[in-house]
Amino acid sequence: MSVIPIDSLSHPGVEVFARLTEAQLRNRLEPDKGVFIAESPKVIRVALRAGLEPLALLCEERHITGDAADIIACCGDVPVYTGSRELLASLTGYVLTRGVLCAMRRPTPPRADDICREARRIAVIEGVTDTTNIGAIFRSAAALGIDAVLLTADSCDPLNRRAVRVSMGSVFLVPWTWLDGPVSSLHKLGFRTAAMALTHRSIPLDDPQLAAEERLAIVLGTEGDGLPRETISEADYVVRIPMAHGVDSLNVAAASAVAFWELRRK
Repeated sequence: MSVIPIDSLSHPGVEVFARLTEAQLRNRLEPDKGVFIAESPKVIRVALRAGLEPLALLCEERHITGDAADIIACCGDVPVYTGSRELLASLTGYVLTRGVLCAMRRPTPPRADDICREARRIAVIEGVTDTTNIGAIFRSAAALGIDAVLLTADSCDPLNRRAVRVSMGSVFLVPWTWLDGPVSSLHKLGFRTAAMALTHRSIPLDDPQLAAEERLAIVLGTEGDGLPRETISEADYVVRIPMAHGVDSLNVAAASAVAFWELRRK
């Protein structure tokens, strides 16, 4: 353990926590050098148990022998930057993290066919850009038995620090990757697709034929525009959640939880 006291957020090595944007952390030009930030002891522990590589820690001095003691012990010889609460509180979101941040190496995304090979229920996220929704969808996916998550390129990065925090580390528990082709390409992997959308041909979520499918991909779109027409037209099923009182739709994160529960493996 190398403890490095700091009195300024401009201290060399601290820029990863204080000044780099999400795009800079992701490092699209050199993906093998990409970094993400895990916030709070609970989230960091989940990431470490999932085998992710820590690069540096930032915490208040009191946490070195307190909340972060076991984390530091697991991280080996990585730098541990420490400063006063007053200094660290100037970091955006720091007060929400219970005083511990960890910079970790971004893992190489797996191939879709690899994570879907044994899967029976997968989620497909198309065009969802809200970080809170992404985190909540992953938390529901982990809790409700989804085997893998695929995202289209126009969706929010699941390793965005807010998405990671909202998921409470669930992004490390469910295999996920980016979907290279259209949603219809999942047919080649043996999946039938169920697009969550309101159309004239929507069937209710509790329709028995959905639960009877051996391999099913549940496709979720953004609240504003929903799923693209092409995705809906090419889906094997178009599915709606029956609702009362004339309510026509739910937030995508809430809808995902309902769909995951109803269509879970039984």
